Amino acid sequence: MGVELLLVAATISRLANPEIHLAAYGGVVFPLSLFIEAPIIMMLVASTALCRDWAAYCLMRNFTLILGGGLTLLHVLLAFTPLYDVVVEVLLGAPQPVWEPARMGLQMMTPWTLSIAVRRFFQGLIIRGGRTRLVGLGTLIRLGVSASVLLCGLMIGTFPGIIVATGALVAGVLIEAGFMYACVRPVVQDFQQQRVGQQPPLTIQYLCTFYWPLALTPLISLATLSVGSAAISRMPRALESLAVWPVLGGLTFMFRSVGIAVQEVVVTFSDRPEFLRPLQQFVWIISLGASGTLLLIAATPLSTIWFESIAALSPELSALAGSALWVAIVLPALSPWESYFQGELVYRGATTYVTQAVLLYLLGTSSLLILGVLYGQITGLYVGIAATLTGISIQTWWLWWHSHNVHGSHLHSQDCT
Repeated sequence: MGVELLLVAATISRLANPEIHLAAYGGVVFPLSLFIEAPIIMMLVASTALCRDWAAYCLMRNFTLILGGGLTLLHVLLAFTPLYDVVVEVLLGAPQPVWEPARMGLQMMTPWTLSIAVRRFFQGLIIRGGRTRLVGLGTLIRLGVSASVLLCGLMIGTFPGIIVATGALVAGVLIEAGFMYACVRPVVQDFQQQRVGQQPPLTIQYLCTFYWPLALTPLISLATLSVGSAAISRMPRALESLAVWPVLGGLTFMFRSVGIAVQEVVVTFSDRPEFLRPLQQFVWIISLGASGTLLLIAATPLSTIWFESIAALSPELSALAGSALWVAIVLPALSPWESYFQGELVYRGATTYVTQAVLLYLLGTSSLLILGVLYGQITGLYVGIAATLTGISIQTWWLWWHSHNVHGSHLHSQDCT
C-alpha cells in the first residue's frame, strides 16, 4: 500500500501541471477520502476479534454494509453538492488553483469507501481463518491493478493527473475487494456448517460498545490530515508544501506500514503467552530497521535520487522534501510500538483507552499546527511533519501506559483465581 501511494505521486509528477495536481491530491482528495472512510478502517481488527460463528458473521456483515453505505452517501454529498465549496474553499482554505482538480478527483473516489469496508471485513475473516498469505496476495493484486492504470495514464498522457491517480486507486480497491470475497468463501462455509454459537453470543449492543471507540480512533487520527492541510494552506510556501506532502507521506508510510499489521498479530496471538517475548523482539527489529533505513536514505544521495528520479519532483521541491525527511525519521520507529500496545488493549476489550490516545494525538498535532499558523515564519511542510511526530509520540506513550496497567491487572486477576 505504501508503494501504491508512491507510484501515484510519481505518476502525477510526470503529467501536466504536476504541482497543482499533487497539491489537489495530497492536500484535498486523499485526506478527505481517508477521513470519510475512517470509521470502517478498524473493521479488519473487529472482524478478526469478533467473528467466531455464523451469527456473529451475519451481524457484522450487515453492520459493515450499513456503515459503508452510509459513509458512501456522505462522500457523494461532499463531492457532488455545494458542500464541497464550503469544506474545501472555506474550511480547508485550499489554494484556488486546486479547487476544480480536487473536485474531479473526489468525485472519482466515490466507490472507495464501500469497497474498503467490504475488503477489510473479509480480510479480518481470512486472518482469523489463518490464511494471512491471501491478504498479502490481495494487496499485490491491488498494486498490480493500480500500477497498470497509472501506466496507461502515463502512456496516453492526455488525462489530468488527478483523474489518473484516483482512477487507479479506485480500480485497485474494487479488484482487491472482489478477490477477498472469492478467498473468504471457504471461511464462511465453515461458519455455515458449524453453526456453533459463541458464549456469550455477539449482540448489536456489544458490537457497538466494542466498535465505536475503535471507529473514532482512525476518524480522529485521519482528521488531522485535513487539519494539517488546512494549516499548511495558511503557512509559508503553501502550494509547494501541499505538493510535497503526498510524496513525503508516501515514502514515510511505506516504512511505517511495516509495523501497522502488528496490531492484528497481537490480537490473534495474545491468548498464547509464549508468543509475547518473540513478538516484542520482532517489534524492536522492525522499529529500528525501518527508521534506520529511512535515516540511510536521508543521509545519502538516495534522497535526491528518490525525490527527483523516482518521484519526479522538481529540484526545488526535491530539496524541500529532502530537508523535511530528517524530521520524519523517527516516525517508522514509533508505528510498530503503537500497534503493539493498541493490539493488547483491543484484545482485552479496553478500546476506550485507544480512543483517548488518539484524542491526545489530535490535541498534540493540532497544538503545534496552530502555533505554526500563528507564528507564520516556518514553511508549512516542516511544521506538518513535526506536528505529526509530536502527536504520535504522545499517543504511543498513552497506549504504553494503559496497556501496561491493563496487562498487570489481568495477570493479578489470574493469580487471584
